[in-house]
Amino acid sequence: MSASPQSSAPRPAPAAIILAAGKGTRMRSDLPKVVFPIGGRPMVCAVVDACRAAGCKRIVAIVGYKQNLVREALAGYPDVEFAVQEEQLGTGHAVTCAASLFTNFTGDVLVLCGDGPLIREATIRTMLRTHRDSAAAATLATSVIQDPTGYGRIARNPDGSFRAIVEHKNCTPAEREIREVNPSYYCFRSHDLFAALKSVTRNPVSGEYYLTDVPELLLKQGRSVEIIEAVPPEDVLSINTPEDLANVDAVFKGRSRSGAAAQSPASGG
Repeated sequence: MSASPQSSAPRPAPAAIILAAGKGTRMRSDLPKVVFPIGGRPMVCAVVDACRAAGCKRIVAIVGYKQNLVREALAGYPDVEFAVQEEQLGTGHAVTCAASLFTNFTGDVLVLCGDGPLIREATIRTMLRTHRDSAAAATLATSVIQDPTGYGRIARNPDGSFRAIVEHKNCTPAEREIREVNPSYYCFRSHDLFAALKSVTRNPVSGEYYLTDVPELLLKQGRSVEIIEAVPPEDVLSINTPEDLANVDAVFKGRSRSGAAAQSPASGG
């Protein structure tokens, strides 16, 4: 198919939606999970920093549970916008709560989790580059990890192309053997994302609307979906308990020290 006359026009800078409305019920605290400190700051700040470093000019945080605390955590970013998820009805519902803020936006939208502070600028840039080079409606950055228990699996067609994200509880025995997982790094064409969300139905078990249904819906609508193995396994460390928080904090601080050492002038001379 020939390129459209507008294909050479400059593309708008990407935007980002950061999911930050959850409770984090296993943290043995009533604080929203995303305000717990990683590297001495609320963990959601690391996600905002990565998005900004990768070129995002608009960042929307989805807030809900104790939203005043999340807003306070992001007070140092006056350009961050907020959308409110009044009820916890799933990730698809959360993103839908931001739809009115993107009515006139024609660029690409990242959707990321506020409790994933190990995200890297380089990973986001790789995902964006693949997304744009392939003219995909959606691009997922995946990870291959040793123990995929609890994660959505990336189901591929025989030719290696994307077929679906299968939640752990819905996996067949064969699908449970898949070690390529969905760490929730998404990039969508804005229009395709919000159009597809209108077709997402409630999960019959949880009663929630899942963002993970969107890529498969886009395929069924004849859109293209790309997947790239771009997320280092270390970055997929989950934060569900205080012990997890300590582990991720140690990784984050170690990475920060390594980066500082790499950028410091060599001693001696």
